[in-house]
Amino acid sequence: MTEKLLLIGCGNMAGAMLAGWLRAGHGPERFAVLDPALDEAPEGIALFRTSQEAEAAGHDAVLLGFKPQQLRALAPTLQPLAGPGIAVHSLLGGITLAQVAAAFPDARAHVRVMPNLAARIGKSPVILAGRGRGGQGLADPEREGLRAFYDTLGLALWEADETRFDLVTALAGSGPAFVYRFIDALASAAVDLGLDESDATRLATVMVEGAASLAAASDCAPGQLANRVASPGGMTREGMDVLDEGDALRRLLAEALRATARKGAALSREIG
Repeated sequence: MTEKLLLIGCGNMAGAMLAGWLRAGHGPERFAVLDPALDEAPEGIALFRTSQEAEAAGHDAVLLGFKPQQLRALAPTLQPLAGPGIAVHSLLGGITLAQVAAAFPDARAHVRVMPNLAARIGKSPVILAGRGRGGQGLADPEREGLRAFYDTLGLALWEADETRFDLVTALAGSGPAFVYRFIDALASAAVDLGLDESDATRLATVMVEGAASLAAASDCAPGQLANRVASPGGMTREGMDVLDEGDALRRLLAEALRATARKGAALSREIG
């Protein structure tokens, strides 16, 4: 289990995770933040402006929460924070374990972490991939400890095949943006057909919240639930037929996931 985690950069994603951990009952003394631009940290969280201050305070793991494009420039200045005995956890989309290890070669372990903003309320999937120094696999006790730590943000799962990480990121990390776009499109379509904009947005949002909660609690697959709502010859089935024609919705989302995963691979190549 990570005893003291230093968040290097505390923007939207890392900030949501920190809020989620505190909400789940982790004590603030287990966390610190290194961020020269952050106005203030949550109550009880130490906020450092320089790496020297953070190094002096001590930690056993760091979480990289800055932009992937900043890795090459920042890594040399941050290496003292990721020496022997320190685990490096990376939120950097598209950046592989090999690239994290090359940037921080002395760290004892390297872990890729992909949550989404629902970590703030303990409702995020968190995808993990990791290895020890030199490429060895992580020992089972450490894997389980990390899974349990990240599981408090929602549902943490290990991905054994890192080649799938960009695709998993597209689904679990970027997926909320696609859902928000769907809510907006559904509400906007209702407005186009005559509903009040405020009412349409509220109805669409609450409907999606309820549908997602039911899907999460149900033993049935989402496709089965859809068929239960759409009885033969009914109103819902008429609309479903539009979405299902030519697998239009599935093909559209496949292309969205493909494009998102391709961008992850492109980010990796840009960093080199």
